[in-house]
Amino acid sequence: MRTAPSATVSPAGESPWAPLAARVFRALWIAQLVSNVGGWMQAVGAQWLLIGHDAALVTLVQTASSLPVVLLALPSGVLADRFNRRTVLLAAQFAMLTVSTLLAGLAFADALTPAVLLGLTFLLGCGTALMGPAWQAVQPELVERRQLGQAAALGAVNMNLARAVGPALGGAVIAAVGTGWVFAFNAASYLGIAAVLVRWKPPASHVPAARGEKLLAAVHAARRYVGNAPGVRRVLLRTALFIPGGAALWSLLPLVASRSLGLGSDGYGLLLGVVGVGAVGGAFALPAIRRACGVNGTLAAGTVAFAGALAVLATVRTPWVAAVALLPAGLAWIAVLSTLNAAVQARLPGWVRARGLAVYLLVFQGGQALAAPLWGLLAQRLGLSSTLLIGGALLLAGAASLRRWPLRGTDGIDPTPSDHWPVPPLLFEPGPSDGPVLVSVSYRVAPGNGVAFTARMDQVARSRRRTGALSWGLYQDGREPDRFVENYLVASWAEHLAQHHGRLTRTDRRHEEYARELLAAPPEVTHAFDATAGPVRDVKEQAEAGD
Repeated sequence: MRTAPSATVSPAGESPWAPLAARVFRALWIAQLVSNVGGWMQAVGAQWLLIGHDAALVTLVQTASSLPVVLLALPSGVLADRFNRRTVLLAAQFAMLTVSTLLAGLAFADALTPAVLLGLTFLLGCGTALMGPAWQAVQPELVERRQLGQAAALGAVNMNLARAVGPALGGAVIAAVGTGWVFAFNAASYLGIAAVLVRWKPPASHVPAARGEKLLAAVHAARRYVGNAPGVRRVLLRTALFIPGGAALWSLLPLVASRSLGLGSDGYGLLLGVVGVGAVGGAFALPAIRRACGVNGTLAAGTVAFAGALAVLATVRTPWVAAVALLPAGLAWIAVLSTLNAAVQARLPGWVRARGLAVYLLVFQGGQALAAPLWGLLAQRLGLSSTLLIGGALLLAGAASLRRWPLRGTDGIDPTPSDHWPVPPLLFEPGPSDGPVLVSVSYRVAPGNGVAFTARMDQVARSRRRTGALSWGLYQDGREPDRFVENYLVASWAEHLAQHHGRLTRTDRRHEEYARELLAAPPEVTHAFDATAGPVRDVKEQAEAGD
């Protein structure tokens, strides 16, 4: 199971290993470790089979692994929000098992051409894309909510333990018995996760958040949410500014190992293992680093350290010096990406969690997929050293941009659902597809508070748009200046009921209460339906029907 880097924040006074006391989490963690080791072995085998070809072809292995996330992240997030996440994860495991078995068979038959290898790697990436949002979103079903930080930290440890062991083991296996065996181990590694998922029974209370939503509507809901969540957009921006430069190391390290350092497949595996060792150490050191540097200081220090590692690889020709430089690179990688992952997790409510994480994974994997071939082409034209230095310079520019676009803290953000809106008092019962629905809220603002009320309603506007409003406006009455009218349009009655039950959070409620502190009387809410879209309800007939 391949996962993106995770958060590493733990509640004070509780062991970072506490989530392992949960039986299903522990079993999945162990099975995931085996699978991640297999994944790194497979990556080393794929890159090493292409090492005799030009630089651009070698870097396409990373593109083939990452591009499916760009194409499938949002649909995969919809599936994870719409269907049982255990079923989605099982489907992904068996799909990747099938592809890996075919890859191993072709390798043993010596029939694995570069085109076939890249095509099958792409299909494995499709499985990863299908699995990613569901795996991230399923964590609250495995451990207590207060332990989510430790669970994410253990996910980071898992991935980087595999990074420390898998590449070195893969390089040794390739040197000893050939590439086919690393592909075979990777195929077998999916069986452990599948076995745990088959035995796991998710909580009966789990109801898919997007059930009943059509695919395009669910995708649009994710885009609408992210577009009206400034904190989430800032995390995506920081990710986009780090990943392309960071991808230079992963794309070009096979070429550095073979051409600059004169190493074989086992030496390349050891270099990747060193990065993993540094990342494991970083996962444990990160809480102390964050306390000392803060979130933005951690991002800046990690980015600069990663840029420094690229500079060392560009200038040295001694393997042990390169290995020493890769230790802090591993720490820096996990420090930056776990900080970003923690930030996006803290901002997403449950109803859109998988889709929001899918957008994050799209930026994360998409940046690698698009940057990798560009680094390969630059290496062919300018040479490895110059290309690595360009990657380092790009990272330094990203670190400098933190002054202008820092991450903001998550204090005051509470994505817990809040069912605080009253049931709409209607004289007839609309159908789920009836709409659009015009919701109007009339406010009586206390004298002298008009300007402040308008400013506070900015946050309410974002809340309405995040949760389903197609349009929003706030109007001041020309005859009664203390009367303001908020109008927003929702696509259907079902969409509006979703706002009432499930989409609103405690943060949304706090924004509403903050604006209503300035009112002289309680607000009045009306719901109006498009009279041209369906039959007009006659109030008299409706009343008689009620009698």
